Amino acid sequence: MNTILITYASMAGSTAEIAQAIAEQFTQSGLQVDVVPIDQVKSIDSYSGVVVGAPMIMGWHRSAVGFLRKYRRAFQRIPMAVFVTAMSLTRNGEMSIDGIPVYVDEDLPKPPVKEGSLSFRERYATLPNYLKPILRATRPAKPASIGVFAGRMEYGRLKWWAVLFAMVIIQAQAGDRRNWPAIRAWAESILPTFRQDT
Repeated sequence: MNTILITYASMAGSTAEIAQAIAEQFTQSGLQVDVVPIDQVKSIDSYSGVVVGAPMIMGWHRSAVGFLRKYRRAFQRIPMAVFVTAMSLTRNGEMSIDGIPVYVDEDLPKPPVKEGSLSFRERYATLPNYLKPILRATRPAKPASIGVFAGRMEYGRLKWWAVLFAMVIIQAQAGDRRNWPAIRAWAESILPTFRQDT
């Protein structure tokens, strides 16, 4: 049986727990998975598909972007999906980007304070701003799907610069906002993509 790689970058363990929840959904459906931190992946040659996840703090986690760039040619042969965790997202009605379906945790997006005039923070927290760097890193391949979920913010477990950015720019409140049913629903929705090669 072929194996799916679920790999992640995590600032304080929250994204790792999401990766594990996705893995559990896959294994319950009969798929074989390896869950590996992104900095421990040496090769993806033995995998029939890849799911990559990371938090959005001052952009998507740098090691995750680097991973996508490194293996972009392989993603033309095997399916790949991406998930993003964030503490802020501006609602603008977009459910796809560049033709790629985007699954957004319904509890995450917030409407702009003033319709038609976004603040700097609101512009920063839009889907295109979050996702276009990810898509540039995968070109010419495209993710089969992108999941965008609320994360967990624990100021005591982050580096000082991440705390400053989260408090001043994003104005994110500390706490755990992960929506486990939404995460599992996305994992369930992408199963057919990975079953086709197994």
